[in-house]
Amino acid sequence: MPDARRLGLTGSGQVDGEVVPAIAPDPAAAGPAAGTGHRWRIAAWAVLTSTSGLTTASVVAWCAAAPPWHPWMLYTLVDLVVGAVYGVVAWLTLLRRTHLAAWIMAAAGVGGSLSAAAACWGMVAYRWPDLWMTGQLAGVAYWAWVPGFYALVVVLPWLLPVRPLDRSTRVAVGVGAVLIVVAQACALTLPGGLHAIPLTDATLLAARAAVDPWLEPALVVLGVAAAVGVLARRRTLPRQQRHGLGWLAIGTLLLAAAFLPLALNPAFQVAVPVPFAPLLMLGAQAFFPASVLVVVLRQRLWGLELTIRRTLVWALMTGLVISAYVVGVLLLGAVTPATSAVPEAVVTALLAAGFQPARAWVQRRVDRLVHGDDGQRLIRQVADRLRAAERSTRMLDAVADGIADSLRLAAVAVTLTGAPPVPPRRPPAWDGPAAGGPALVVCLASGNRPVGELWAWPRPGERLDGRTAALLHDLAPVVTALAELALAQRDLDRSRVRLAQSRDEERRKLRRDLHDDLGPAISGVALALTAGRNMLRPHRCLPEITAADDLLGQLVAEMDRQATGIREIARDLVPPLLEGGGLRPALYRLRERYADAGLTVLVRASEVALPETVATAVYGIVGEAVRNVRRHAGVDRCAIDVSVGSGRLVVCVTDEGVGIPAPLVAGVGTASMRERAEGIGAALTIARANPEHARPGTTVQLVLPVPAPVAH
Repeated sequence: MPDARRLGLTGSGQVDGEVVPAIAPDPAAAGPAAGTGHRWRIAAWAVLTSTSGLTTASVVAWCAAAPPWHPWMLYTLVDLVVGAVYGVVAWLTLLRRTHLAAWIMAAAGVGGSLSAAAACWGMVAYRWPDLWMTGQLAGVAYWAWVPGFYALVVVLPWLLPVRPLDRSTRVAVGVGAVLIVVAQACALTLPGGLHAIPLTDATLLAARAAVDPWLEPALVVLGVAAAVGVLARRRTLPRQQRHGLGWLAIGTLLLAAAFLPLALNPAFQVAVPVPFAPLLMLGAQAFFPASVLVVVLRQRLWGLELTIRRTLVWALMTGLVISAYVVGVLLLGAVTPATSAVPEAVVTALLAAGFQPARAWVQRRVDRLVHGDDGQRLIRQVADRLRAAERSTRMLDAVADGIADSLRLAAVAVTLTGAPPVPPRRPPAWDGPAAGGPALVVCLASGNRPVGELWAWPRPGERLDGRTAALLHDLAPVVTALAELALAQRDLDRSRVRLAQSRDEERRKLRRDLHDDLGPAISGVALALTAGRNMLRPHRCLPEITAADDLLGQLVAEMDRQATGIREIARDLVPPLLEGGGLRPALYRLRERYADAGLTVLVRASEVALPETVATAVYGIVGEAVRNVRRHAGVDRCAIDVSVGSGRLVVCVTDEGVGIPAPLVAGVGTASMRERAEGIGAALTIARANPEHARPGTTVQLVLPVPAPVAH
């Protein structure tokens, strides 16, 4: 197991211990993962440092140069916004996960801030011509933004929500990547002394001139296709993965539409005012990051909700405090002397008194904004899984699956005290590292008696936050109660197994006694009677001897019938064919026996591998049901059906006879069937097959939960 944070919890949910490492991590085993996480953090801080440094330097240079306004400067403003916004978002994401979407936002942030820095340095060089400036440096403003900005439009929408990518999505991402490569090549070879790579070949220059006007139209078309793909996933994905996809589709459309003026001018010779395109880009860049944020928060992607929640609370409280202080001081200052310190003191005291209630109020609304109805969704999912489960052990699995789905965890497992450790079930492979952050282990205890543990693993590249730990803490009493129920069910199942084994052993002993003792003894009596007949046979001329010989013959025949019956009883107690757990061969043998007695038995059964005690009990119930058909149903045929599905073994014995009386009076045979069913934890139902018919018939149905697979 990986290292984990362990919380000791009682059945009532009280904390018994502090958060401590459950298992000391193995440096040799954890080394690669730890090194990878360290590299992620270095990359995240490198992105934040570069984007914030370049953005700050650009703003300073712009202010220092103070150039005359020109509409083209709006593009530099777009680059500044892109660098600032996506640099921060990429930093937050890379701290928790190295997903391709995070690298796209990092490329957009670094490229935008680099383009803005080159443009602002050009302003400075224009103001002070003696400063160093080259065409290649100025050209950075024309190509640095291309890969990240294009990827935002044609690649990023295909990657959300995080999931294994299907073939069509991979094709769309590949087409977008080809467009980005072609656009970057055209930007790097920009003519007019602004190129980063000189292009002198006439053929390549002609190819560039032919391709360049169609880059923006292709970007618009692929952006619209990406938005349509988002809407299509919104219709087909599970409900919990649809949150925010409508907003993402709108943001993608706006971002693609922002390039429409640039697409119309060179390709279709439609004149569009210069400010129109950058203003559309500014508006789109105000909406698109917000739409991505909605998807991330609503679907709890990358573990960002905790940081964003704290940031929003801090920003709102800071704004409220500053606004309240300024407004309060101004209002009180208008009615108090100018030199009085009363306004500042009163407002400060009021803010100190109301800060905590105000913060709690803000915190609740931010939680609702960020998380939505996560608590209610968690309760609904767990309740739905519990209703679908049939046994206590399956209830634990259902609860674990519901918690994992609702809290967006990689896996949740509940282990019981005394049970062998079982590796947790993990979802399909995620695109990213094989393991997430450390697992959280919640010790489940009833009073001072431990009953199990609740293990929770974050998704690859993520860590469990405080909110998730708190929800798991709140669920601990419920899981503890289910764990106790599962332990009781386990003990009951073990008792039933032991009881069934004891009964089978008694039946085997009785079979041996009947087969080896009573059966031979009766056969010996029959032989003795036959010997007596032979001794009397010379004197059959006497009437009294003839009568005695006939009586002895009847006794011999009766003794032979009883010996045969005893052998059948001994065989029915524990049929030898069941000793390997094979039910179908024993049913076929049962069919042959009753065929000799005039009852046609139709057997429809797949090969089922069952424990010997279970197979013996099932065969005993079927045998008693067929015996009742022969004795009471008044028909010459019946059917035996054995099927396996949905974790259940279903056995039915059906006839079209006179049916059972109402009410049913349980005899020895019925009591024996119910006793056998209870011994293996099965449900037995005896009812009329067709109540509306004149001859309703009878159905005996046995339903037994079985582990999969049991059928071959």
